[in-house]
Amino acid sequence: TKDNEKELKDLKKRTKEYALRILRLYESLPKYGAVHIVSHQLVRSGTSPGAQYREACRAKSDADFISKMEGALQELEESGYWLELLIDGSFVKENLLKPLCEETNELIAIFASIVIKTKARTNRKK
Repeated sequence: TKDNEKELKDLKKRTKEYALRILRLYESLPKYGAVHIVSHQLVRSGTSPGAQYREACRAKSDADFISKMEGALQELEESGYWLELLIDGSFVKENLLKPLCEETNELIAIFASIVIKTKARTNRKK
């Protein structure tokens, strides 16, 4: 459907913007010590969901789609963890990361919902 296509395009744009926000955060953080290790991990996990989502859009089957979406979901969960460490370790003020944490949680909810719906649809086909 047209709505579904628009939603997919919006999610491509949204995950790309999320990755860019993660990259900008990384560039603003010190390049030494523990914060550098955490921020490096965050860059890896925070840029991955957009790439995995794009792969999922080209999936060969529902099982392939679910697998790629679950991979993206794991990376979003990991990103949330690294963001929490930056806040709880007092490396970055919570108010500065709050919008990014909220976007992480919103993307997790969207990806989880898509996986649940796809699994339910797949199970009905059987």
